[in-house]
Order: sequence, then structure tokens, then C-alpha cells
Amino acid sequence: MADDPPVAAVVFDYGGVLTTPVRQSIAAWLEHDSIEPASFSRTLKAWLGRRAPEGTPIHLLETGELPVAEFERLFAAELVRLNGTPVDPVGVLDRFFAGLRPEPRMYALAEELRACGVRVALLSNSWGNDYPRERLESLFDPVVISGEVGLRKPLPTIFELTLDRLGLAAAQVVFVDDAEPNVVGARAVGMRAVLHTDSAATRAALAQLHQASSARGRSPLGPAPSAVRDDMTPPRGE
Repeated sequence: MADDPPVAAVVFDYGGVLTTPVRQSIAAWLEHDSIEPASFSRTLKAWLGRRAPEGTPIHLLETGELPVAEFERLFAAELVRLNGTPVDPVGVLDRFFAGLRPEPRMYALAEELRACGVRVALLSNSWGNDYPRERLESLFDPVVISGEVGLRKPLPTIFELTLDRLGLAAAQVVFVDDAEPNVVGARAVGMRAVLHTDSAATRAALAQLHQASSARGRSPLGPAPSAVRDDMTPPRGE
């Protein structure tokens, strides 16, 4: 809107935004471990759905209160109960995320924003997975990981912590996430937010938000750089 302050920072989610879609990795894992998708969906809904009670194993994993090995044991046991097929708990999360690859177009977008004077930050719910820390910390500031701060999306406290570390008001910040509940959570604290579906749509949405709030009425974001290849290979030197 015209009365919004200029965009001073963009906060990016990690999995499914800076990487290829999480659903693709999940599909490969389900096939590898011979798990019926319906069994996984029921577990995810019970532990992470809108009506899930607070304190489920996923919630506790995301806040760092539940060790990865214990979560894997509980997760595998629940899948066995629903699916009937044995699931090896050891390394199940590694297999879950094994298909994720960097999304170079989104890294390029973050780099372009920063070059234009817009700060870029990272806010991610961790499932105990590893992050490319050197790459992330060289580009994003701050880097907020749920398991390291004991908070998780979509609760307001983690958005407020991120804003505090940025030193910015909520209205100055745009949040990008591929999960609708997290987008809703960001908007609830006053941030503008973009529901990520693909890099082109997110680039267009950010350009529109920047243009709408800019005193000059134009966005510094142009078309995606042609040097970013279509095969998801990170640019040379990354």
C-alpha cells in the first residue's frame, strides 16, 4: 500500500524457499522407505496441523527441546503404527531431507536485494537438519534458527525476535515462506509477507511490494539474472 514504509529488509525461510520444494524430497523418502503417503500425512496433520495441540514431537523438535534421536524413534514408531511397515528410525530425518537442493534463483534474488540496499535475513524452523552455515551467514544477517533460540514459527515470539535482531519495525520487513501458517503468523505481528510458490512469483511479489512503498514508485528488482541456470546448479564460485 502507498502508506507502507519502504521495504528495509526481506526475511527468507530456508527449506522450500532457498531449496527445491520439500514435498519433492518427502516423496522420494516415502518411496525409498516404502511408506504410504496417507500414513505420513496423518502423522503430519496430528503433529503439525492447525488443530494439533501445543507440544507435539514436531513442535519440541523445532524448538530444540527434543533430541533428534528421540524424535526419530517416536516418528518411526508412529509411522509403523499407521503404515504397518517397519521404518528404520536411525537417520530417518537425513533420508527425509536427502532430496533437497539449493535453489540458485532465490540466492541470486537475496544477493540482488542486498546489493540494492535491502537487508536480507533468514528465519527457519529446524528439524535437526544441517544448514550450509558458511554460505548462509555470508549473505543473511541475522540467521535465526528455531532450535537455537527455543522458539518456532508461526508463533509471534520468533518473528518478534527476528525483528528485534534486525532493529526494524514490522511494517518495514517482508517475510517469505512456503507454508501458509507461517505467512499468516508473520502478518499477525505486522510484517508484510509473501507465500512462496516459485522464484519468479516471489521475485514479482517482492518487486510489487517494493514499488508500492517506494517514494520513487519503482522497484530495483528486474528480471532474474540470465546467469542463473535452469538446472538448479548453483552459480560458479558458490
